[in-house]
Amino acid sequence: MRQVLLLRGVNLGSRNRVAMPRLRGALSEVGFADVATYLQSGNVVLTSDADSDRLAARCERLIADTFELDIAVIARTRDELAEVVARNPLGEFAVNPRRYQVSFLAEEPHPDVVHTLAESVLEPERLVAIGRELYAWHPDGIARSRLWARLAGPTLGVKATARNWTTVTKLLALADS
Repeated sequence: MRQVLLLRGVNLGSRNRVAMPRLRGALSEVGFADVATYLQSGNVVLTSDADSDRLAARCERLIADTFELDIAVIARTRDELAEVVARNPLGEFAVNPRRYQVSFLAEEPHPDVVHTLAESVLEPERLVAIGRELYAWHPDGIARSRLWARLAGPTLGVKATARNWTTVTKLLALADS
């Protein structure tokens, strides 16, 4: 089954350096098939029969052993990622895919967290929470967004990482190839 791995916070400046060729090699060496990466920001597509939670945990251990880094990994099956794209709850607003973010969470956020996030939304931003994904539209960018600061910080209470809509759709295409 095709699966997508999303690594949090790799290759941002000089922090958490993970060379994608080395990561592909390490994943292939432990038995994953059809390993491919997209960009340098920790996006991996591979074939594995493991369930997503076990796959993410196994990859976190592999990264710790190979790169000596503590990196959170979120996994989604190809079909789960296709559902994320099909939902597209902010598609009518999100005209710039680089400013349309999806935060992928390891588990559903607590309703209080979603309420706090919703209070951070300043027009014209938008936020929609569906299951283990948070869709956020930042038309003015993320640099000064209170919402983005909360989405990117530890206040979610669960492991999470975000990707812009361009990356989300490219990963689905890669999983389909």
